[in-house]
Amino acid sequence: MRLIARLLMGVLLLLGAVPIGHTAAPPTRLPAPTPAHLAAPSPERLAALARGVNLTNWFRFPPRADDEALRTYISDTAIAALRRAGFSFVRLAVQPELLEASPHRLDLLVESVRRLQQAGLAVVVEAHPTTWHLEQSAADRGRLLAFWRLVAPALRPLDPRLTYPEILNEPVFAGAPQAWEALQDDALAVVRAALPDLTVVLTGSDWGGVDGLAALHPVSDPDVVYSFHFYEPSELTALAAYRPGLDRAALARVPFPSDDAGCRAAADSAADDATRGLMAFVCSMHWDAARVGARIERAAAWGRDHHVPVLLGEFGATRALNAPARLAWLEVVRRACERRGVGWALGGYDDSMGFGVDPRAARRPAPGGGVSGRSVMDRATLSALGLDAVE
Repeated sequence: MRLIARLLMGVLLLLGAVPIGHTAAPPTRLPAPTPAHLAAPSPERLAALARGVNLTNWFRFPPRADDEALRTYISDTAIAALRRAGFSFVRLAVQPELLEASPHRLDLLVESVRRLQQAGLAVVVEAHPTTWHLEQSAADRGRLLAFWRLVAPALRPLDPRLTYPEILNEPVFAGAPQAWEALQDDALAVVRAALPDLTVVLTGSDWGGVDGLAALHPVSDPDVVYSFHFYEPSELTALAAYRPGLDRAALARVPFPSDDAGCRAAADSAADDATRGLMAFVCSMHWDAARVGARIERAAAWGRDHHVPVLLGEFGATRALNAPARLAWLEVVRRACERRGVGWALGGYDDSMGFGVDPRAARRPAPGGGVSGRSVMDRATLSALGLDAVE
């Protein structure tokens, strides 16, 4: 009966016979036509996305945004160290507002991507706006399309085997995944018109997480990879940064894998009931390798069901978390991905959720000699990622 009712409603809509005031079901979104020459990503292109790291503060919230600072943000030596450690790609955050303010920075962006590729690294170039409100603002949605009309043609001279445009970082669209899919389709059409031979990275709504991916309808374009992000549980990995006023020092003592004795000890050290209550909640969920694996499996299973490749584009845990828990969580996530053939990217090289490297530190003298800030990737994090330490 439901099918008959839907068919009748469709006929009425076509005839303009739906009564005024009656709310019709939203029309089904038709997939965009697939260019005939496109094929699924080659094994070589998927292999390039096996082990990655995010560069978060180069073209997004840079410490300095003048041309020279952008050009020299990371040295060739540091880039080579990434490759020697075993990374196969970099995910480069690009803040559209940065290019809007000075369009000539696009040349610096392309030059920087080329430097990374010359070291043998593939590069995911992802749009990472910080002031837009895409869910409410048609103007901002237009800015996303304008960003790709500007950037996609500029990527043409780069090595197509090592260049991967990613439509948008962590779209939200809470409760409106279809609106995000429609916008992503429009942006994909813009990118594909300029870059017909590149593999494009897409993502789901709900901050680009596992659940957003699971709700996504794959596009008809086969030369794409679907990305998701994973920071679960955020009370552990980000010390519940979403909630002010908690005892972060106590939260940082929460163990992973979860165990009753460690949880009790951490809770006993908390300065307030709110923190103790949150810790009790997190510990009651018993996060361990099996629970993490089940979440990664949901994303991997979605990919298998739709016969499409899946990528963990970001994962990480704050360096403020106790080291045993942090390193164990990183290793568990990495192994869960590798067991399922899912590539991954730590978030990130120059971010406290990853290595926490300050690329400028190697060139900035510290009082009393040496350098200030972390200037190299630490061995413990590299080991958790299954990679080699480099000097």
